[in-house]
Amino acid sequence: MAAQEEDAAQAGGPPVDRLGFLLAWHGGITDTLIRKALGATGLTPRQAMTLMHLADGPVTQKALIEWLAVDPSVVVGLLNDLETDGLVRRRRDPGDRRRHIVEITPEGTERLRTTDTALETMERELVADLTDRDVATLRRLLGRLRTSAEDFTCGE
Repeated sequence: MAAQEEDAAQAGGPPVDRLGFLLAWHGGITDTLIRKALGATGLTPRQAMTLMHLADGPVTQKALIEWLAVDPSVVVGLLNDLETDGLVRRRRDPGDRRRHIVEITPEGTERLRTTDTALETMERELVADLTDRDVATLRRLLGRLRTSAEDFTCGE
């Protein structure tokens, strides 16, 4: 192990020798920062992501399940909580009564504004040492990572 890597490991810093662990370490810290930023909004990260998705307009419950890539029961619980708080509304699709349409409410839109402000502040602090070009490159590279279940086989 190089001296710099050994110093980082002893100081509790990131595991710099394995990219996967480095991404996980930064992801864990970022998750903590996101949860802290969202603390004032009363939302979980998944609830915030759902409101962000609904800000573009109503979607079917099935589309949310696919977009969040979770079990349908998770989305039902998530929507139940958001609906109880008055942040989203579900209604039957008049064209297909088996389908639910989900939309953000005015209260949800206001909560999303607060959420966006909190996240913007956190993100600015997170990337404070990066240039705008660095941030754009990071976004582009992260977008190219093969992290979906369909892409990743773990040597199967």
